[in-house]
Amino acid sequence: MISFEEALSIVLSAATPLPGETCSLALACGRILAEDIRSDSDIPPFNKSAVDGFACRMADISHPLMIIETIPAGRVPSHPIGPGQCARIMTGAMVPEGTDTVIMVEDTEELPEGRIRFIKDTTALHICCRGEDIRKGDLVLVKGSLITPPAMAVLASVGAVEPIVCTQPSVAMIATGDELVAPDLEPGPAQIRNSNSSQLIAQVEQIHLKAVGLGISGDSKETLFAKIEEGLTAAEVLILTGGVSMGDFDYVPDIMKQHGIEILFKSVAIQPGRPTVFGRRGHAFVFGLPGNPVSSFVVFEILVKPFLYKLMGHDFSPPVVRLPLGSPIRRRNPTRKSFLPVCIRNGEIFPVEYHGSAHIHAYSNAHGLMPVGIGNTELKQGELQDVRLL
Repeated sequence: MISFEEALSIVLSAATPLPGETCSLALACGRILAEDIRSDSDIPPFNKSAVDGFACRMADISHPLMIIETIPAGRVPSHPIGPGQCARIMTGAMVPEGTDTVIMVEDTEELPEGRIRFIKDTTALHICCRGEDIRKGDLVLVKGSLITPPAMAVLASVGAVEPIVCTQPSVAMIATGDELVAPDLEPGPAQIRNSNSSQLIAQVEQIHLKAVGLGISGDSKETLFAKIEEGLTAAEVLILTGGVSMGDFDYVPDIMKQHGIEILFKSVAIQPGRPTVFGRRGHAFVFGLPGNPVSSFVVFEILVKPFLYKLMGHDFSPPVVRLPLGSPIRRRNPTRKSFLPVCIRNGEIFPVEYHGSAHIHAYSNAHGLMPVGIGNTELKQGELQDVRLL
């Protein structure tokens, strides 16, 4: 049995980033950049007004000003601003030559004969200068970045309409167990519905990948061998649930070896999720996750998700908040690193009622996972703890 930190290091070291491919901007959100992006222009590309108001010279604002034109956004000014003059201007419009100030419309009053007067004592300049945000040639997004909605705006603003992104790995899912039936069927005696596949497919899709569900494999060696062969043919990353522990019908590790898969680890000192298997065959990778839905959910979050991102050239770092415990927590078995489901209320952390690794309903109310280190038996109320947000 290896530590969680060792297991994470092994899966990340095995994940060689896939090559890049061109992607249209419309489909780029959620992808990983395979190139640095530099700006093709200054941003803003011209001096522009930050407010609706009047473009003028600061030296003139103590006197009435004559309006010589109106400048909407998207139009080049027709005239420079001279002494005693101003131009009515809209937010985002190009300021005319001679301007060093835009006074806000609410800080003025209209006078007869097309004039205005500044009625305040002071004003800010209210001009966004050319290139104050980004200069032409500046690095705006780095290789390996996740393309988020704000990054989409950055790509659009610099004309990167066909960015090079990392190829996405194909992922396949197999649930194992004679007790499993499809979710649309009524379970018979001693049977349960297959919830793992639906959960894991959703977790894969949450990171903008597609997963192929290959259904359920029975617990016979022959059936499992054929199903794993199907999975290795269908995808670069195969995820199995169940059949990885120490029971008489837990054949997954042995069948993986029969397929020529090198087992890199098969037991991790975590709770839940101890009997987790990871192996590779060339450029194909296999995760064998425990059959209980909480275990498979947690192991995907802490090991599989970082691995999939690494295959795409991205160093995944989950969002973490540090908050005080709202109530004490005691552990009876501190021999493994625990990931406890917690909720956050009024800025404090509270454990979610949790009955064990089959109790996936608890996670529907959890805001995050709280890691608790090996040997730690008691956490006191008020202690600051990190929560890995879900």
